[in-house]
Amino acid sequence: MAESTGPLLAVEDLRVRFPVRSTGLVRRHSGEVSAVDGVSFAIGRGETLGLVGESGCGKTTTGLALLRLVEPSAGRVAFDGTEVTTLGARALRALRRRMAMIFQDPYASLNPRMSIASIITEPLEIHGLHRGRQHRRRRVGELLELVGLSPDYGNRYPHEFSGGQRQRIGIARALATEPDFIVADEPIAALDVSIQAQIMNLLEDLQDTLGLTYLFIAHDLAAVGHISDRVAVMYLGRVVEVADRAALFEAPRHPYTRALLSAVPVARPQVERRRDRIILGGEVPSAADPPSGCRFRTRCPVVFDRCSVVDPVLARQQDGHQVACHHWPGIA
Repeated sequence: MAESTGPLLAVEDLRVRFPVRSTGLVRRHSGEVSAVDGVSFAIGRGETLGLVGESGCGKTTTGLALLRLVEPSAGRVAFDGTEVTTLGARALRALRRRMAMIFQDPYASLNPRMSIASIITEPLEIHGLHRGRQHRRRRVGELLELVGLSPDYGNRYPHEFSGGQRQRIGIARALATEPDFIVADEPIAALDVSIQAQIMNLLEDLQDTLGLTYLFIAHDLAAVGHISDRVAVMYLGRVVEVADRAALFEAPRHPYTRALLSAVPVARPQVERRRDRIILGGEVPSAADPPSGCRFRTRCPVVFDRCSVVDPVLARQQDGHQVACHHWPGIA
């Protein structure tokens, strides 16, 4: 069978809604929160797409929906040509062998009652890949070495390790079934600054060695700029800009992206002093009641009349840069 030449992952108009229930003795359905509202993007084989935005913008929910750890309300998710959202339980389990997730909190994501060997081999047991005690011991040692830990750690428990070591164990677990695609949900956010670079370098080395494809979710633009090939910027459930890393960092087009980048510290003091810092006013609107027109208009420094009436679509420019803003020609 010929290998597919399309993107490994293609997402089209993905939506995830959560019900809002009234408080009181009788809890009634009183509305919905659109955590993810019409998100579209594609990720090529061996590529890292960075997904960035403020807390609560829908980044993690997007990642969970791709693996159907949260059920999408609408839209399409195609993994290597297979439509994920319509798969039955058995077919979904088989496909999930090729997908994995690295969670943000290395303390909460590892079961304290399980040994490291049990944690790492649990995916093998779930997918029927466990081939006896000797194979399990050998596989645990291989995975621990792969993430820079001693193969002798298998009999220990999570409380015996530091945060950085725990995250390496979480990465080893994600690699157990030899996946093609990994959702890395803010994998360095809970770690000390001194450890963050080590985990980033490990993820890059593993990608080069194993040919992995990443969705790297973060609110830290510096980290996203270090590891990503392309970057997608989310605001209030929507993607507002997608571009190659260099293009986005050198010439951002959406006012929200500009504001985010203006807050990233620059190591050179003379450059830092000359930079214009963009301070956004107001609060992020509620996802249960978003503004009319452009969702960013209530905080946008360049808002004008059309922004309150017409919702801009994410449109591709001639150079491949995608942006959802009325200030760019060709955007309806």
